Amino acid sequence: MLGVMFRVSLFGESHGPCVGVLVEGCPPGVEVSEEEMNRELLRRSRGFMSTPRREGEEVFIASGVFRGRTTGAPIAIFLRNSDVDSRPYEVFRRRPRPGHADYVARIKYMGYHDHRGGGIFSGRITAGLVAAGSIARSLLRMWGIKIAAHTVQVGRSRVEGELSFEEVIKAEKSPVRCVDPEKSKEMMEEITRASEEEDSVGGVAEVLAVGLPVGLGEPPIDTLDGDLCKAIMMVPGVKGIEFGDGFKMAEMRGSEANDPIVLRDGRIATKTNRSGGVNGGISNGMPLRIRVAFRPTPSIRKEQRTVDLDSMREVSLKIEGRYDSCIVPRAVPVLESVVAIVLADHLLRWLSWMKFSGSGTR
Repeated sequence: MLGVMFRVSLFGESHGPCVGVLVEGCPPGVEVSEEEMNRELLRRSRGFMSTPRREGEEVFIASGVFRGRTTGAPIAIFLRNSDVDSRPYEVFRRRPRPGHADYVARIKYMGYHDHRGGGIFSGRITAGLVAAGSIARSLLRMWGIKIAAHTVQVGRSRVEGELSFEEVIKAEKSPVRCVDPEKSKEMMEEITRASEEEDSVGGVAEVLAVGLPVGLGEPPIDTLDGDLCKAIMMVPGVKGIEFGDGFKMAEMRGSEANDPIVLRDGRIATKTNRSGGVNGGISNGMPLRIRVAFRPTPSIRKEQRTVDLDSMREVSLKIEGRYDSCIVPRAVPVLESVVAIVLADHLLRWLSWMKFSGSGTR
């Protein structure tokens, strides 16, 4: 389960009857639009040269919503799996795909797991996160908190510099969700070239959240950045996370890495945002800025080496089926959703704290 007050549980497998999500702890009165939820799910399912798998992506909300508003009861959301083809996956039960969870799943679940389409390890499971994220974003909007994400890098093509929220939201116009038209073209060329060579390519996406109050986070254990990392690592393919300048700080001195504290329009702020909006595991009121690195999709058509687990012989494997050449553009709305879920949870915890202790600074 993800979250303490705003709690999210996923269910279903990639090629089972459905996938879905259970959201608990959402306060009553939050607006829920099935149209908006379906629109976000459609964003998740579409990407440049993405898998040909096309689900209807129409949600069925079974409980917790009445007349377009949450009731305070648990919210159960179902999404039917209708466009499935499990035939290419049978061989992976005994010949695990390099880079996938086939082998570790077989050992952990003693062979009883649903291997079709990758089972619980499939990107299909993220549909539940996007559905829950739609509700979380509606809750956050009530407090003026907004989230957007974009593609920063595909292969060797990268957008440099720190972009504003207004710039980031323009990324949706690009087929690869990149704000820079020239870099967007380069990224599409990278993906096309990898696909033509029966290969795949990785990249980096960035998430930006603005309007956060000072004080979200429950250190020393439930830090805001720690909980965000846990949630983001739920997204298949994620291999690295950094906040603000992240790994670049390893090259800096303290005088360079520190964000000077200043007064801006009578409010406390920082002159720079190298920490990415978090200090000591607590939001500092600056924009939350997170970059997420994705590995190349492990499903490629090039011949690879593996082991036949029945005969215990090394063999060659050529993967067939429907796969993305690059998952980064499709991951953008998923990242927005998981960040929204964590922020909604910490917002409710912060509001509970403020109600108990008073809102003044002591």
